[in-house]
Amino acid sequence: MSNTIVDQIYEAAFVPEQWSHALQSVAAETGCASGVIATWDAEQLPQGFRATPLVRPAVESTMRSPQGQDSRRFTALHGVINDGFTSIDSLLSREAFDTDPIQVGLRALGLESQAATAIPMPSGELVCISFERRLADGPFDERAISGLNELRPHLARAGLMAARLGLERAQTTVSGLRAIGLPAVVLTLSGRVLATNDLFDALPSTFLPSSHGGLAINDVDANRLFQASVSATRSLNEPLVRSIPIVARDGRDALVVHVLPLRRAAHEIFSGGDLLVVATTVRPNASTPSPSILMGLFDLTPSEVKLAVALASGNTVQQAAADASIRLTTARTYLDRIFRKTGTHQQSQLVALLKSTHAIDSR
Repeated sequence: MSNTIVDQIYEAAFVPEQWSHALQSVAAETGCASGVIATWDAEQLPQGFRATPLVRPAVESTMRSPQGQDSRRFTALHGVINDGFTSIDSLLSREAFDTDPIQVGLRALGLESQAATAIPMPSGELVCISFERRLADGPFDERAISGLNELRPHLARAGLMAARLGLERAQTTVSGLRAIGLPAVVLTLSGRVLATNDLFDALPSTFLPSSHGGLAINDVDANRLFQASVSATRSLNEPLVRSIPIVARDGRDALVVHVLPLRRAAHEIFSGGDLLVVATTVRPNASTPSPSILMGLFDLTPSEVKLAVALASGNTVQQAAADASIRLTTARTYLDRIFRKTGTHQQSQLVALLKSTHAIDSR
């Protein structure tokens, strides 16, 4: 996927009036005519939305209408929340799909198929993103869904910022860091610290100063992934992961560190900074991890998430492969990717990390 599109997504995280352009670019790349992002706060009250021009009036009407809010597609979408982008028409019966109030509104605009994803945020908010196709362009095929899922980790991180900022523009470095309400630090491309907020300063046992005014994570595996992410951004490459887990130890909660590039107008808002590093706190819990949390935290694909959940539930790789009807070699390939994305090296270490990702706290 084009780096320009990724840059537009991260710019929109802090300059929400740019969401329309970012969504239109994604739509054009995936054979769609329109796109929407909508956010709900931690109490599940609507915060707002941004949309491309074609559907903006219809979305505004839907967000204000009780009938629109009661659309069965929202309930259906929550049922597959861990599957990434999903074609809505595959979730509803033909009658339910044809009579759905949102579908009626889309058809009035010449639109037919819609692919959407619901992304629970670590701090309790919910972000929903959808893209729509014209009737003449046919339903979403596997290639289009794959293209959208390729961008989902970027959309999730940008969505986290959009939800924390309430889809409002970050005005300055100081006000932006305060409004995010999570531990955050702004870095230059060289890794030098430009600005921090009070929540970040309260984590001295996690983040350490390094040479030349830089930053390091007090965890060998996490720091390796973190430095690789910073280095890749410096060379204008896309790193393997931008969401980095830090295991709990010595009374410290597990954390996930998100590395967001500050592109275009966002670069100016944050005093010419190039990277925003945000930490979300993970409360330990012995329960099986939420698939939606795993997708948002570790950039795992839907297939990798299913394997990770199976392993955390106590299954062997062989059992997980059989249950998913995939070859053992395929499962081992997924496992290797999961190791690299989570910074773990063996299955027991991975399971211990996954079991700490059940509930998220934004303290």
